[in-house]
Amino acid sequence: MKQLKVSAIREGTVIDHIPSDVTFKVVEILKLNSVKEIISVAANLDSKKIGKKGIIKIGGKFLGEEEVNKIALVAPAATLSIIKDFKVVEKNKLTIPKTIEGFVKCFNPNCITNHEEIKTKFHVANQKPLKIRCHYCERAMASNDIVLK
Repeated sequence: MKQLKVSAIREGTVIDHIPSDVTFKVVEILKLNSVKEIISVAANLDSKKIGKKGIIKIGGKFLGEEEVNKIALVAPAATLSIIKDFKVVEKNKLTIPKTIEGFVKCFNPNCITNHEEIKTKFHVANQKPLKIRCHYCERAMASNDIVLK
């Protein structure tokens, strides 16, 4: 059987084991339109672990903490590899942080964070299935309620 080969990157980041249905949401989070080096995005690839997966290779880009935390919310089973000189120098499974600050919008229209200049803050109440609770109004949100800023 013929297989498509995706070229390796000299330096950058590879995000693997992304659930196929959120692959392009991760692309959106990363705002890849400003990256000048190679970007490879593949979705609906066969995976023994999760059935169908997505993979993103980004040349010349290393992710910041906020980007990693955002991806962890939408693809908690993903793995992140740091590539230097064509070799994996670091590989980690993503983990959902215990506290999420500044990049999730509270879905309660009466929450103070939707009316005043206050940084949002959520505590993770449950990892599987994901459930987070607003620090200010204490509303609980499931993963399908989460809107990233």
